[in-house]
Amino acid sequence: MNCDLKEICKDIRCDIMTTIGHLGVGHIGGCLSVVEVLAVLYFQEMNIDPKQPKMPGRDRLICSKGHAGPAVYATLANRGYFDKAELLTLNQGGTHLPSHCDMNLTTGIDMTTGSLGQGFSCAVGVALGSKLEQDGATIYTIIGDGESQEGQIWEAAMFAAAKGLDNLIAFTDYNKLQIDGPVAQVNDVAPLAEKWAAFGWNVIDVEDGNDVELVSEAVKHAKLGLGGGKPTMVILNTKKGCGVKWIEDLGAGNHNCNISEEQAKAAIAEIRGEA
Repeated sequence: MNCDLKEICKDIRCDIMTTIGHLGVGHIGGCLSVVEVLAVLYFQEMNIDPKQPKMPGRDRLICSKGHAGPAVYATLANRGYFDKAELLTLNQGGTHLPSHCDMNLTTGIDMTTGSLGQGFSCAVGVALGSKLEQDGATIYTIIGDGESQEGQIWEAAMFAAAKGLDNLIAFTDYNKLQIDGPVAQVNDVAPLAEKWAAFGWNVIDVEDGNDVELVSEAVKHAKLGLGGGKPTMVILNTKKGCGVKWIEDLGAGNHNCNISEEQAKAAIAEIRGEA
């Protein structure tokens, strides 16, 4: 579809701010850092149809990085899977939008995730199933850098390579911060590219994972490897809280923090370039 990805990123970021500002608290940092890859996948690269969310052979996105659920919801709403008004029900009683993605509640969600590491294993399983079905789908998944400290990630990575799941493209949101502080201090996952290569994956390292044009080029490059016998990992060097200066400046403190509606409105003005 023809679209302005930079403007779509602004729309998604603004809806994230509105959603979490209305609730008053949320995992804002890691939501803002994955906007570009979500925009590229849902608005440019994925074979999907919001009018047929269960379309056979569709591409799938599994967000293993569960705290980014509100970013996925904002993207789905902008893509037309459900009305934007639903975003204001995030994590409230009776909502279809729980804190972590739930395929039984939310239109457009392909796999329930939240317990870190498990969504990635599910993505590997879905990719294997797609191979067996020969349905032509590409399976995408997003993991966090803190999440990459989970042993389950590396078990699944080894299995995916062993089974030659070349229909699987994964992304690491490498914002280098987690709830307890810098990833390098908590339990360093570097050198990340070398680790994935050693596990038998193609690796693409994107210097600025919040540059939508670079992300777009990386995804196109990754898709060239489809059918080549290996899964692909795209490492996105991102900034936690990207797009709102005061949230970026909180560092690890923006992992989960209070956001008032007034702060959300100010952040939206900054995102729109109106501040």
